[in-house]
Amino acid sequence: MTQQEFQQRAHTIPHQPGIYKYFDAEDVLLYVGKAKDLRKRVSSYFSKTFTTYKTHELVQRIRRIEFTIVDSEQDAFLLENSLIKEYQPRFNINLKDDKTYPYIVIKKEPFPRIFLTRKKINDGSEYLGPFTSAGRVRELIAFIRQYIPLRTCKLNLSDHNIQKGKFKVCLEYHLGNCKGPCEGLQDAVSYAESLQQVRNMLKGNLGSVIAHFKTQMQEQAVQLEFEKAELTRKKIEHLESYQASSVIVSRHLNSVDVFAILKDDELAYVSYLMVSNGTIVQTHTVPLEPKLEETEEEVLSFAVNRIRTDFNSIAKEIILPFNIEYPDAGITITVPKAGDKKKLLDLALKNVNYFKEELRRKKTLHLEGSSDLEKKKVLYELQSYLHLQEVPLHIECFDNSNFQGAYPVSAMVCFRDGLPSKKDYRHYNVKTVQGINDFATMKEVVYRRYKRLQAELAPLPQLVIIDGGKGQLSAAMESIHELGLSGQLTLVGLAKNEEEIFFAGDTASIKLPWDSDSLKLVRRIRDEVHRFGITFHRNQRSRGTFKNELENIKGIGQQTAAALLKTFRSVKNIKEADKDMLVKVIGSKKTDLLLAFFAEEKG
Repeated sequence: MTQQEFQQRAHTIPHQPGIYKYFDAEDVLLYVGKAKDLRKRVSSYFSKTFTTYKTHELVQRIRRIEFTIVDSEQDAFLLENSLIKEYQPRFNINLKDDKTYPYIVIKKEPFPRIFLTRKKINDGSEYLGPFTSAGRVRELIAFIRQYIPLRTCKLNLSDHNIQKGKFKVCLEYHLGNCKGPCEGLQDAVSYAESLQQVRNMLKGNLGSVIAHFKTQMQEQAVQLEFEKAELTRKKIEHLESYQASSVIVSRHLNSVDVFAILKDDELAYVSYLMVSNGTIVQTHTVPLEPKLEETEEEVLSFAVNRIRTDFNSIAKEIILPFNIEYPDAGITITVPKAGDKKKLLDLALKNVNYFKEELRRKKTLHLEGSSDLEKKKVLYELQSYLHLQEVPLHIECFDNSNFQGAYPVSAMVCFRDGLPSKKDYRHYNVKTVQGINDFATMKEVVYRRYKRLQAELAPLPQLVIIDGGKGQLSAAMESIHELGLSGQLTLVGLAKNEEEIFFAGDTASIKLPWDSDSLKLVRRIRDEVHRFGITFHRNQRSRGTFKNELENIKGIGQQTAAALLKTFRSVKNIKEADKDMLVKVIGSKKTDLLLAFFAEEKG
């Protein structure tokens, strides 16, 4: 649908809250979105230039638009979520979590049984959960049956059958694991009280269960049933021990949900902690795949609503690292700065970091265990898209890094057969470049790298990726020409924002398909060079290895230089700052030294 075609339709879209649906030429649902104002939101897709290829691709495919008006933002929020969950449109955020989690069911029947199930049936039974670990559920059920006698048989314990005396107690009764409702030895009221204790235990409220047993123990003692009272006392001890081993955050907290998010260019990861009565009773971390230009706030808002729905959360407070749009006025959003709630948030963040690293490790192990053909499939694909003469079995990628306009360094990572070859990674302290000059820095490090490979008679990479614009690529090509390596390896530039690949001298760029394995590999290489460069840069700063040009001025030390950079962000901004502004930061004496040096530098 072109902008002109949309303008002919735009006037029919109301200025009201609701959801909108985009369909392609084959009437396949592409995207579902919500809006406070449907016309403004939908119009924005056809009136601005998007920075990502995915959004551009979506707009190009739209052939039909449907919308549904609702009464409020909250209704739009809920309807959007349910439609995404049902239809899973290609361009919506994808919750990459297709596991079936177990529930504990309290069966709708006389004297209900409790057991584990993965199927939630609309049969009137009560389902508690879901739980993220089947092993944990089995442990809970075993723990419950140890202290709360409930039947496990499948007998039809109707009043009629019990009164007719159709059943006899089994071994479970004689072992003390059941109170014999089949023979009328336990009534429905007493059994229901036991089930309520089960509900309390599963919700983390062991305090009420312990209080129940303490009352029971006192009654048994009054009735001189000392053996029963002793058994009840042991149950209380075990329950208190179990409670102490749980992850108790704070006795002052009630029920809260805690979420943390970690987002990179390809995926987002959200960690969830369910806290009940100050105890963490559930933990869950999921990966999500943003498809368009979703911000962290949008991804987290989607994840919070979906996860709270899936886990049947009733918490009235949500702890988050930042505010999000959450249309339910009855829910409090808290962004803690200190205290128990901040500790919970930090714990969620620790979990999400661990989850991401574990996924990365498993993915690497999977690739390493793959056949040579599987490993090279993406490389053949990349060769085809970039029209390379050789399969890029050996890829190297360069990136420059600086801090607040100072301390330039560069990093190079190496991938062989589509996998990181960390022994070949290199970092560079810039030697010949004064100040911040990305072009000259790139020229220097590329020259140093391939001059070294020439001297060692080492094989050259088939593909070199320069993470930066056309200026950096041109500077790198200068070094290749000077070394006489033209035609022996292929250099490409990678645009910072649009993920476009371009060759030196070409006016048009190449956009790899947004859902291709080739683009995922290029992103992974780029992310790895960023990580490696930033880590090296941080280590160098912490060791005080850097010395920028400000510290060459007599009377200006490291602390003064750092204070200037923190305030003005770059040496260029410092040179352009007013004298009064400089005096406020470093005082008049050092300002005079600074200005005198800059004046001498100019003259």
